[in-house]
Amino acid sequence: MKSAKIENGINGEIKIPGDKSISHRSIIIPSISKGICEITNILKSEDVLHTLNAFKLMGVKIKEIEDRIIIYGNGITSLKKPNDKIYLGNSGTSARLLTGLLASQNFNSILTGDRSLSSRPMKRIADPLSLMNAKIQTSDGKMPIKIFGKNLKNSKITVDIASAQIKSGLILAALNTKGKTTIIEKNITRNHTEIMLESFGANIEIQKIYNENFIEIVGKKEIIPQNIQVPSDLSSSAFFIVAALINKNSNITLKNININPTRSGVLIALNKMGANINITNKRILNNENVADINVQSSELNGCELDKDIAKLMIDEYPIMSIAAAFAKSPSIFRGLSELRVKESDRLNLIATNLKNCGCNCKIENDDLFISPITKKEIFLPNIKTNFDHRIAMAFLVMGSRLEEIKIDNSDSIKTSFPKFVDEFNSAGGRIY
Repeated sequence: MKSAKIENGINGEIKIPGDKSISHRSIIIPSISKGICEITNILKSEDVLHTLNAFKLMGVKIKEIEDRIIIYGNGITSLKKPNDKIYLGNSGTSARLLTGLLASQNFNSILTGDRSLSSRPMKRIADPLSLMNAKIQTSDGKMPIKIFGKNLKNSKITVDIASAQIKSGLILAALNTKGKTTIIEKNITRNHTEIMLESFGANIEIQKIYNENFIEIVGKKEIIPQNIQVPSDLSSSAFFIVAALINKNSNITLKNININPTRSGVLIALNKMGANINITNKRILNNENVADINVQSSELNGCELDKDIAKLMIDEYPIMSIAAAFAKSPSIFRGLSELRVKESDRLNLIATNLKNCGCNCKIENDDLFISPITKKEIFLPNIKTNFDHRIAMAFLVMGSRLEEIKIDNSDSIKTSFPKFVDEFNSAGGRIY
């Protein structure tokens, strides 16, 4: 796939798909609830469809009617042993959340994934689950994962890694575990699992003590579903936000965007760079913070982001690096170790591809230093993505300011934003 520059800015109202993190949970949690749940605006990307198919394999009745999904849940112990391995494609969220959920079931199961997912670390969920007496077998710390379902032991577990996936996997395991399990989250991460479980009536309490979250779950209580309207995805919005900021004559509006404070770091960071971003119509939808966002072309300044903000925006660093490449001064992004264990080694890919586009940047330990782009003539830089959807989309946005750019494995975009190219082109871009 190639991208040509935007001639007259990008403008209009951009249709952003449903939030990916909430979409996964909108399948998982209703599937173990007691009752019927109707979900609208769910993201129908490859990752989310793998989660959907996993629960169909485990006997959950799910109907897809136009833009609605209806899930008929039969309770926390109602899942059935699948007749085959559960294939999860490239979805790390599916892998880690299902590992926790299936550890407390009364059957064995095997989770597999594609080449990318099979290279990602899974001991980070298997090890804390073992503290609940879970029996999980990885392949040298990676997938495939064999889960020996059994009764688990309620425990007190400290999560040191800033990962909503690990925390959520433990919470899902605790739902079907007798007694009270306490999860101590040392680094605050996105809290969509907790929010949805609270709305479904789970016995869950969260206390913030100093800078740590204490999450207490009393298991073996059935949860009762509520209908879900999935808000639109801030992470997907970020690509259009930055595209509008760095291209002249741009003015876009994004509606119904999830601005949950545990993941809104990209807005904080871009405002720090001087971005012209206006947030309006703030409201609550299914206990989530939602708003409309207007973005206009801006002259951005470089900035320094410390490691703490990485917990609020780890997925947005690929596109933030593009904003930094077109800023007026250098930027430093610190504490990016988690970028090394995403769909790819994103930290190295960002640096390699920025250099290929004429940008001076370097990595020191886990810190990324970016100087604004200076090279004037670039002939068809080849962007390596390692099948990482966020790298692909970020550098397509980069291409909007270059003469031309070539992206390998651009089909990876389908894992999170299947209509990205259509939306980009309808707003005034040209990707082909």
